[in-house]
Amino acid sequence: MDEIRGDEIRGKTEGTATVPLSVLDLVTVGQGRTATQALHTSVDIAQLAERRGFHRYWVAEHHSMPGVASSSPAVILAHLAAHTERIRLGSGGVMLPNHAPLVIAEQFGTLEAMAPGRIDLGLGRAPGTDGATAAALRRTDRLGEGADDFPQQLAELTRFLDDDFPDGHPYARIHAVPGPVQATAEGGVQSPARPPIWLLGSSGFSARLAGVLGLPFAFAHHFSAQNTVPALDLYRESFRPSAVLDAPYALIGVSALAAADEREARRQVLSGALSMVRLRTGRPGLVPTPEEAEAYAFSPMEREFVDSWLVNIVHGTADEVRTGLDDLAKRTGADELMITANAHGGEARLRSYELIADAYGLPTA
Repeated sequence: MDEIRGDEIRGKTEGTATVPLSVLDLVTVGQGRTATQALHTSVDIAQLAERRGFHRYWVAEHHSMPGVASSSPAVILAHLAAHTERIRLGSGGVMLPNHAPLVIAEQFGTLEAMAPGRIDLGLGRAPGTDGATAAALRRTDRLGEGADDFPQQLAELTRFLDDDFPDGHPYARIHAVPGPVQATAEGGVQSPARPPIWLLGSSGFSARLAGVLGLPFAFAHHFSAQNTVPALDLYRESFRPSAVLDAPYALIGVSALAAADEREARRQVLSGALSMVRLRTGRPGLVPTPEEAEAYAFSPMEREFVDSWLVNIVHGTADEVRTGLDDLAKRTGADELMITANAHGGEARLRSYELIADAYGLPTA
């Protein structure tokens, strides 16, 4: 294991926050907006997050969803690295079964070379899309094998990142470049450091695996809230100290949106809820406007889904959101909260992060 330390993983609290606060970006595209505008908004949010003391900024791999422009996390992270200076940047996550481990090692080795000491590699085992799209990505319809092989794929990726395949292994003479091999080559001065690996999940599988391997764990509370506490308990119970961490470290992704008043916050999150209704019923599209969401005639089944969805979104005034986030951190024991704001327009998302930062007294420069 090459130069990965727990202090590169554990976040730092700022202001009055009880745990570190971070940002998860889905690069959402609203109706009447372009992907170009969405990506510009991501730069604005990353710069705001850096300026206001959020600890890290992750983007998540999704495919074949018109309203989510984050199909290529490594490309987006390279762009964000060029427009920020200090904030940690990472994937939340890259879906490992969709890619050859060597490709991921090369991409994130390149990112580490671009932004040394600032890159996180978060990995998931789900496809981040529907089955047909996953088959197109992987060039196979045997999708279950990819998920089942996740521990083996993870081990292979880790060896590529550490450049430590044993003698006699078929890949022993293959090196992920940029990477540690450049530090050991004649005249090499490259740092052997590489991005820390996080495991992501929405159930118990990755929680247990992260614990057994002594890795940090990120749980998708924002779409699997009922499993949060059981998964975190399983992670902590399974945890074995490693060269990476001497104690468990878990963050949770949280949907949260603050606005000037409760009604406006409700309007904004309702557009995200309608977008999710359409996705879950096979009609993915751009994120609708708050006006369309307010006027939409939800069926009884759709209304039931929306009500259950909104229960797990912390929304309201800045003070209400702060209280909700504090309660969630206390209830789950999460070591870090990663906030995602799903709304139609970039302005609402930017304003939400600013209001949350103000509520916690985070730095202003």
